[in-house]
Amino acid sequence: MSTMSTTALLIIDVQQALCTGEYAAHEAQALIARINGLAARCRAAGQPVILIQHESADPQGLLAPGSPGWQLAQGLHTEASDLRLRKRSPDSFHQTELQALLQARGVQTLVICGLQSQFCVDTTTRRALALGYPVQLVADGHSTTDSGALSATQIREHHNLTLSQITSFGPRVRAVPAAAVELTGTQAG
Repeated sequence: MSTMSTTALLIIDVQQALCTGEYAAHEAQALIARINGLAARCRAAGQPVILIQHESADPQGLLAPGSPGWQLAQGLHTEASDLRLRKRSPDSFHQTELQALLQARGVQTLVICGLQSQFCVDTTTRRALALGYPVQLVADGHSTTDSGALSATQIREHHNLTLSQITSFGPRVRAVPAAAVELTGTQAG
C-alpha cells in the first residue's frame, strides 16, 4: 500500500520576467509571499507542489528556456521535492506530462495560482475542470498586468467570478483566498 495525495498545488509561470521589470504582474511580491505560505502548507500536509514554467519557442524571447527571465522568480521558495514542468501553451496540460504526474500521485483536486490570470491561469483551470478536477482557485494568488481595457485587479476579480460560475463540466471552481485554501491529507492507495 502506498500513500497517495489527493490535492496538488499548481504554481503557474511565477517567473522572473513576469515578476520584475516591464512585464511585472500587479503586486508580484505580495503574490509571491502568499504563494510561498500556501506552498509551505501543502508541503507540510504531504501534498505535491508543481512548479510550472512557460517557455517561448523563440530563443530570443522573454521566456526563452534557460534565460534569466525564464527562471523562477526571485523570492519564490522551492524545495527539492517540488515537481517541475515546462510548457509552451497557456494550457498546463497541453503536450506536457501534468495529467500523468497527477494520476500517478492519486490527485483528485487542484489548487491553482500564479500568472497570468486571463491566460495560463484561466486556460489551465478550464482544462482541469474538463478533465474532472474540482479546483480551488487562489483568489488572491493569481495576477497579471493592466490591459488596455481593465486593470490587473479587475482582471483577477473577473476571473475569480467567471470561473466560479462555470457549471457545465461537473466539477466546480471555488475562488478562495490563500489563507482559506483547504488541504486534504494523504490516504492509503
